[in-house]
Amino acid sequence: MRFFVSGMPGVGKTTLAKRIADEIRREGYKVGGIITQEIRSGPKRVGFRVIAIDTGEIGRLAYVGYGQPRLGKYVIDIEGFERVAIPAISRALREADLIIIDEIGPMEFKSNEFLKALGLVLKSEKPLLATVHRKLVERYRPLGEYYWLTPENRNEVFAEILGKVKRGLKNENPGDKAKD
Repeated sequence: MRFFVSGMPGVGKTTLAKRIADEIRREGYKVGGIITQEIRSGPKRVGFRVIAIDTGEIGRLAYVGYGQPRLGKYVIDIEGFERVAIPAISRALREADLIIIDEIGPMEFKSNEFLKALGLVLKSEKPLLATVHRKLVERYRPLGEYYWLTPENRNEVFAEILGKVKRGLKNENPGDKAKD
């Protein structure tokens, strides 16, 4: 059970991932992995942070400034990203019922450790919800169910993925009365 969601910037991919995580936790399941969020200074985006879903630990993914490696105007903080993301993904592989990776994108690809962790997730049988940068869609489309998110369909896509995840988790754990 794998779901890949893509769309234009600001359409709600991260919001969808967080909403799915919240709903699945309410059902009594463990959710792990990472969420990325913009860092803003007033109206300007000045970077991105990574947050471990299970612990809430925060690390810096990228910031506007000078240094290497970079992607456009952003310097990628590989050490700050890996300090949070790699343990969060490892814990999710061991402990979570659902793994969320927000996002699979060019910034994250600057980390070889992230690529290794992502490879382990994709080899596992664990249910996965991942948001994918629009330029990487074709690489991940064949690996699971794929959705292109728009302002018009985001509530429908949320409901569809949530329903499928709930049914899949119940089918994987049919005797677990605490989760029924």
